[in-house]
Amino acid sequence: MAPDKLVYMANQIATFFKSKPHDEGVAGVAGHISDFWDPRMRKQLFDMISDGHDGFEPLVLEAAPAIRKVKETA
Repeated sequence: MAPDKLVYMANQIATFFKSKPHDEGVAGVAGHISDFWDPRMRKQLFDMISDGHDGFEPLVLEAAPAIRKVKETA
């Protein structure tokens, strides 16, 4: 997926959850991405964050550790 599109989608989710109490918002972003993004999208998100890609809302970055990890295949 185009990196800009992935950032846009993650930030849309974060924007929705901004109106919630902070902890609920972080959990909501993590839960939504874990439940609805396929493993390739989640892997790309993790790779972009670890590479220091900017543009992500702070709520996305805070939620990242709680997002379901992608299982590596041999």
